[in-house]
Amino acid sequence: MPTRHEIEQEIRTKKQTAQDAVRRDYISVLANQTGRDTIVYASAFTTPKGFNIPNIYLSISTDDVQSFMSALNGLKGKELDLIIHSPGGSMEATEQIVSRSKYNHIRAIVPLNAMSAATMLACACDEILMGKHSAIGPIDPQVTFPTRSGTFTAPAQAILDEFKQAKEEVAADPKTAPLWVTKIQEYPHGLLSMCQTTLDLAKEKVGDWLDSYMFKDCDDENKKGKKIAVWLGTASNHKTHGRPINIETARDRGLKVSYIEADQKLQDLILSCFHATMVTFQVSPCVKLVENHLGKGTYMNVEVKQG
Repeated sequence: MPTRHEIEQEIRTKKQTAQDAVRRDYISVLANQTGRDTIVYASAFTTPKGFNIPNIYLSISTDDVQSFMSALNGLKGKELDLIIHSPGGSMEATEQIVSRSKYNHIRAIVPLNAMSAATMLACACDEILMGKHSAIGPIDPQVTFPTRSGTFTAPAQAILDEFKQAKEEVAADPKTAPLWVTKIQEYPHGLLSMCQTTLDLAKEKVGDWLDSYMFKDCDDENKKGKKIAVWLGTASNHKTHGRPINIETARDRGLKVSYIEADQKLQDLILSCFHATMVTFQVSPCVKLVENHLGKGTYMNVEVKQG
């Protein structure tokens, strides 16, 4: 006779198997309907347990490069649907993930949020599908550095702006110098240079990707990539790094974005995939996954301790 613990484990195992099967069925049905290879890349950052998990486990990281390689292995199509739900993360990892040699056409699908570096990933596609309540976000880089009171993360542009303010105030009133010196001493060596180069790189890469893929059929005079990248990467345009950019704004700025709601059947299939993925995060230790329509994927599990 099994113990209570053994019975509980059996129930949990069957529950895990069931939710995996349901999610994979929905992704497979979507791929069969569109005739396109399909990959879901999502994390639990918008779920309640996401608040208790270190951001590194939820964000785009170098580990995801290998996960995408695994998910792409064995796929035979020439068109891809990439469903993205991510807060962003490493710009360098995103650059490694972006590889277009396998597909003639890639469609980014954003059911809810693809922010920061995830917006950059979407901009490396030929088009984007968004819902009325979906959002992409600014691409201005964030930098994290150690201070005496712990690590601190801030927009790269905010740090440059603050240093500029310091120079102006000290020039106008030298008595303010001690106050600014105390603050600026917290900056590690090379921080200002790093802020400027990462800002420039984000705009450069997104501009190049947009012109190479989304606007590849436009002549050079009509390509909008560089202009859109500057708008996405200028912090003052958005006020906060997490500012949601909805579909209307994205289209007004020139991005090639279509409404998910324009095709009711497609919308239902996309949302079913998304909802099944969110349920996965709710009922299992999984906090991030990269999974294709053949059921092959990589899954990051994190046990969340309560209390």
